[in-house]
Amino acid sequence: MDIYEQAIELHKNLKGKISTSLRGEVTKDTLKLFYSPGVGAASLYAKDNKSKLKEVSWTNNLIAVISDGSAVLGLGDIGPEGAMPVMEGKSMLFKHFADIDSVPIVLNVHTADEIVATVKAIAPSFGGINLEDISAPKCFEIEQRLKEALDIPVMHDDQHGTAIVVLAGLINACKVTDKELSNCKIVLVGAGAAGVAVAKLIYQYAKPNIVVVDSKGIVEPSRKDLNEEKVLLMSYSHEQPAGKIEDALKDADIFIGLSKGGLLNQDMVKLMNNSPVIFALANPEPEILPDEAKKAGASVVATGRSDYPNQVNNALGFPGIFRGALDNGVSKITDEHKIAAAEALASLVSEPSADKIIPSPFDPGVVSAVANVIR
Repeated sequence: MDIYEQAIELHKNLKGKISTSLRGEVTKDTLKLFYSPGVGAASLYAKDNKSKLKEVSWTNNLIAVISDGSAVLGLGDIGPEGAMPVMEGKSMLFKHFADIDSVPIVLNVHTADEIVATVKAIAPSFGGINLEDISAPKCFEIEQRLKEALDIPVMHDDQHGTAIVVLAGLINACKVTDKELSNCKIVLVGAGAAGVAVAKLIYQYAKPNIVVVDSKGIVEPSRKDLNEEKVLLMSYSHEQPAGKIEDALKDADIFIGLSKGGLLNQDMVKLMNNSPVIFALANPEPEILPDEAKKAGASVVATGRSDYPNQVNNALGFPGIFRGALDNGVSKITDEHKIAAAEALASLVSEPSADKIIPSPFDPGVVSAVANVIR
């Protein structure tokens, strides 16, 4: 039985991955306090002190995990029903790693206006909003509008969770290969939500030369099909040649793939600089398998998979980020928070090596290390 058959069997046996539990015991003595008539006092307290709802409800520890199913994993636009198992999985990880309660919500609306209106309408029920698997470019507008409108933390994890963990991995990969990130040429393939966020955070941190490649080739000035985000990405490049991925890879130090499986081959890796670093992050199949990349000369290889070393896993970031935001009353997740989180994750690997540039999500220090810098 392969992994996909095992997954279906497990999901069918469990009939979902999460459930609710009670914080108190329902007895004859407590029922009158938890519900009528006593609950009326809590309701009036919340009415008169809206900012203190978290004192009398589970909003102090509750996140909404929200998707419209338009960009799920590497599966694409599979709709709200297809998104639900992934959102449940996210909620499971919130609870397991950071003891945060969360509710998976899938939306059968898909425009920016509809999604923003829906999330704003339900926001009073939650202490934070984790956006997930919403396609680009609308995801950028949705997140920005919600951050401006709401007084609780909002984060699109496909963008920023990925960026944080990639930056943490690059900090240590550069230590292993004796490279300065600021002096590196980075080829980033994939200009969707994750690619844009990764490029933005890396550039803010170190200002390296970042050449972005999308499905039509290098993002450069002669292109007439560039949206606002791709124009911004173009400004991160010290060189702006026209061409394809092979042209971009010449003398590159780092490859970051956020695109599709099988995109990179050994001949392409050999075009890169000495001791190349490969982050092949497409799921479920990476742009190149680690063994192939290493045969072609790669010094450090990371993937998005748990069955290879150096898994770039968002579970290293989002539980601690929201744990810190909830505990410390942080209403806006900033770029400074993201960089601090990446540095905290990198510091947990005391002696980076080719097969150990980022900690495991099961490292007991991960959530607290990240949460402590979200202040």
